[in-house]
Amino acid sequence: MKIPVRFRVNGRPVALDTEGDRALVWVLRGDLELTGTKFGCGVGACGACSVVVDGKAVRSCQTSLKDVQGKDVLTIEGLAREGTLHPLQQAFIDHGAFQCGYCTPGMLMNAYALFAGNPRPAPEAIERAMEDNLCRCGAYTRIVAAIAAVTREGERR
Repeated sequence: MKIPVRFRVNGRPVALDTEGDRALVWVLRGDLELTGTKFGCGVGACGACSVVVDGKAVRSCQTSLKDVQGKDVLTIEGLAREGTLHPLQQAFIDHGAFQCGYCTPGMLMNAYALFAGNPRPAPEAIERAMEDNLCRCGAYTRIVAAIAAVTREGERR
């Protein structure tokens, strides 16, 4: 049964009349054409589909549309501002923190949520926060180094 669903994606209001139990990943990719969010395993285990909902990282393959009713959703497309990469995005580039890039959007969104809750996480906190996001290429050391570099940069500001 179709229901009206209203929420915000990357700061813009979205209004849809659709089935409330649809997975957010498919609405983002199909209906809204925000294809940066990747579909990985479909069971919430890999983290490729991670987005930020009201400041917390969630697996969009396991989040229904009705779960985001009235909430703010941030996708990888919303990180950069006015043509300038977010510091996390730049750090991933600077540290070679991706190879194939498939997991990168989910990694970045998970790291963004980490910083939202803890602007200066210790290295151990970074590793714990990122351990459930999978990278088939094995770039974990560079991913953690990129996130840690943003932490160090933030301390200098």
